[in-house]
Amino acid sequence: MTQFDQQIDRTGTNSIKWAVKPGELPMWIADMDFKTAPAIIAAMTKKVQFGVFGYEEPPAAYFTAVADWYAQQHGARPEPAWMLYCTGVIPAVSSLVRRLSHPGDNVVVQAPVYNMFYHSIENNGRHTLSSDLVYDAAAGRYHIDWADLEQKLAAPLSTLMILCNPHNPIGKAWSKAELTHIATLCLKHHVVLLSDEIHGDLVFGAPAYTPVFALPQPLRDNAVICVSPSKTFNVAALHAATVIVPGQALRDSATRALNNDELAEPNLLSLPGSIAAYTQGAAWLAALKQVLAANRAHVQDFLAAKVPQIRPAFENATYLLWLDISALGTTSDAFCAFLREHTGLILSAGGEYRGNGAQFIRMNIACPAAMLDDGLARLARGTQLFLEQNQ
Repeated sequence: MTQFDQQIDRTGTNSIKWAVKPGELPMWIADMDFKTAPAIIAAMTKKVQFGVFGYEEPPAAYFTAVADWYAQQHGARPEPAWMLYCTGVIPAVSSLVRRLSHPGDNVVVQAPVYNMFYHSIENNGRHTLSSDLVYDAAAGRYHIDWADLEQKLAAPLSTLMILCNPHNPIGKAWSKAELTHIATLCLKHHVVLLSDEIHGDLVFGAPAYTPVFALPQPLRDNAVICVSPSKTFNVAALHAATVIVPGQALRDSATRALNNDELAEPNLLSLPGSIAAYTQGAAWLAALKQVLAANRAHVQDFLAAKVPQIRPAFENATYLLWLDISALGTTSDAFCAFLREHTGLILSAGGEYRGNGAQFIRMNIACPAAMLDDGLARLARGTQLFLEQNQ
């Protein structure tokens, strides 16, 4: 048995995901049901055993570890001088929205997209302006309406665009050509590009993940890129992220934002944990990706054989699977509520991601095979019961 086969009882551990009733199976929020890499646990254990936990600041070794990781994993090395430490990607996004735009401005997104972007925009008095991704139902794939995106970026009040690269919830890694086109349009229309790249390490096949900081200098200098070991290594509670800002003027603004909002001070475990992840975690990640690839393939095969009414609409990124339920003739909210009530399976309703998300559900498959089989059996049973009750 490998560590990826071990079923861990997480109830009673302050887990958001596992705050459920007996018999329920949560497969919604984006954390994995695997222990993190042993090197990370060892580094944090050593830190705790040291026993002195005063104020800290990130050492050069932290930023070097991030730079080397991206060079080794993705063939693009960001300069450590471009980097700022932050306590999380979404705290960074919210802070940067406040600094890089003004109340009443438009912030452009591509719905359906990660729901926390809307919180960061609208809770700060800005307007969400979505250039909705276009869904090709026959292919089960999304694409960008380039004319519409340019129109939204050209609007006088559009000052910032938040990009999800790779895209959550649709599980799409944008190609280098697509990213270049997006960044070129942003530069043309004087819109700063803010790219959330937290899922970048979890891409399977082509197109490969391309960091926005790997684009040509004029484009990257108009961009802010947020990365984190959080999703890659299942360490969300470390609250560690890196904000990469190649352009000096933009970096000065980002520095002020993060420091004004007190987001640049690490907790006692975030530094050793992150450094261990980036310097010793490659083999663990490779093993994880094999498990996730097998899980992704298993879901596709299972749906085709057992639940043809639900169609895969995810592409090649993340462990979050976007599933088309339009054939059921209901909304994601109603179907997810039905599944939970009748089978105990908890999935994410796609409506919260806006766009056409109300016709989709999102399923987290980062779990042992036995747990995935349980979830798929519940999904099949719930779908059949739903169809019987709604014919």
